[in-house]
Order: sequence, then C-alpha cells, then structure tokens
Amino acid sequence: MFADDTFDGELPELPDMAEMYIGHLSIEKGYSGATVEAYARDLHQFETYLHRTQNTLDQPEKIKREHIRGFLAELHRVQLGKTSMGRKLSALRGFFKYMAKRKLIQNIPTEGVRNPKAPQKHPTALNVDQTFEVLNKKKQLVAESTRKRAFKEEQLLRDLALAELLYGSGLRISEALRLNVHDINVNSGIVRVTGKGDKERVVPLSDTAKEAINAWASVRDKLDPSGQELALFLGARGGRLNRRQAARIIEDLCKRVGLPQAVSPHSLRHSFATHLLEAGADMRSVQELLGHARLTTTQRYTHLTIAKLVEVYDKAHPGGK
Repeated sequence: MFADDTFDGELPELPDMAEMYIGHLSIEKGYSGATVEAYARDLHQFETYLHRTQNTLDQPEKIKREHIRGFLAELHRVQLGKTSMGRKLSALRGFFKYMAKRKLIQNIPTEGVRNPKAPQKHPTALNVDQTFEVLNKKKQLVAESTRKRAFKEEQLLRDLALAELLYGSGLRISEALRLNVHDINVNSGIVRVTGKGDKERVVPLSDTAKEAINAWASVRDKLDPSGQELALFLGARGGRLNRRQAARIIEDLCKRVGLPQAVSPHSLRHSFATHLLEAGADMRSVQELLGHARLTTTQRYTHLTIAKLVEVYDKAHPGGK
C-alpha cells in the first residue's frame, strides 16, 4: 500500500489529533488544497503503520523515535522514492511539532531522524529545436482540423494555447490550470499568475502565446455554452481542465512528434528557463519569471546550461573527447 502515493476513492477517517492538525494547515496556515490532501495521506499511512504496533496518532505521547524509523524502513522496503519518503517525514515533523506547541507531548519523536539522501536530479528540458517541433506539430494539427472541419478543432486550439503558455511564460501546470479568463490580458501582453503560497506575479506573454490564446478564446464558448465557467482552460465537458488531462495533452503531442524521452507539462517550464539562461538572461530575472522563492532553486538550471556547453566543447573542440 505504501508504494502507491495516492489512494483511490475517499480517504478513511483520520484520528482526531491528525484531523486537528490538518485543520490547522488549511485554516490557520492557509496551505493549498493539494498540500493539505498530501499531508492527510501521509498521516493516514503512518496511522496504518502504527496500528500494527498497537499505537495511534490519537495518543501522540506514546509514539517513539523507533516508530518513525520503523515507518521509514517500511517505505524503503517497498522501494518508495527517497523524495517521497522525505516529504512524509516532513509531514510527521510538522504534526509532532504542532502537538508539542500545544503541550500535548513533551518529546518530539522525529528529532534526530534525518531525511533519506535523495539523488540529485536536474530538470528535464527539451532543446530549442524539439520545443518548436512540438509547438509546430500542434499548429499543423489545428490547420488540418480546420481544413477537414473536424469537430475537435476547439480542443486542439485549447491544447496549443496551453502548450504555448507553459513554454512562452514558464508557468507551472497548476498555475496555468488555475487561471481564469480575466487573469490574462492579450492586449497588454501579460498574465497574472497565482503561484505557490498564493503569491501573485505578473508574467509577459510571447507573441505566439498571444496568437494561440486569441484563437482559443474565439472557440472557447463551444465548451462552455452557458458562459458561466470562469476557467481559462476547459475540459471536453465544460469544467476546468485537470492535471491528468493536461499531462495527457502534452504527452500525446510529444508522441506525435516522435520525441524519444517522456515529456511532461513541467518539461516545457524547464525548457523556458533553460533557454532563457542559455540566451544570456540573468539569474534574478529568471527567478522572478519562474516565481521561485529562493535563488538556489533557479540555480539548478545552470547545471543544464553548463552541461550543454561541455557537450558543444566535446563535439567541436580539437581537444574534446
């Protein structure tokens, strides 16, 4: 059960202590719905493990460090990724610190337990040629659909607008899907984005993104005949487009192009950042465009640009490999 980081259907009830903490995250801390759900899943998994030892989160004073380590050992046994293990440990740290703050426990059992060391991963990015191949393929499909009067023309125009926005403005997929119609101003060439922690930023639109969004706007009402849906991107049935549908759109597009690697919506954001840095953009500006709270997060992309320079050197320089 621990190997899958999601649950199908409705989650079983959490113990009262855990529910109290989840309410604190949602109401007092203002965490996003997705973050709150993730913490609830993590606590539920730990509670399931505790039942095997005749313990429960409703009696947090009885939880010891060995219970935390035993849980992590179980996650390791089922080969859960180290990043996911670290997030679950973070959820437990938050819970027990909250219990201590409310004087419900004296000792915090997560103290002294370190995060599993995760392998360093660099973002996957397409090169410029691959990116434009993806976007041009979508334009070709739209043109063919219009010529043949295919009934899915509006969906193709929506998909092109989404892809252009992800690459042209470097949005997270969650940010793009959260956009409402009034958040985007094609005439002034800006989009108002609500990012992590509900922080707002203004990002410019590329010329091709403006063109694609205008084309999508001209047929958007076909998916929202009532005119009541505020979302910029709509699903086939008129509701707000969801992450799974968006991932499928980008994946299908890349398969049509014949790209060898798996590409996600986030790959277009990574490509946006990498191509800007390769073209000479300064790190601080890219940080602002991406909405990163810390510059160190943006600096991950420098590894990609350096790797590209080394690759070019190896191929072109007489002293290269």
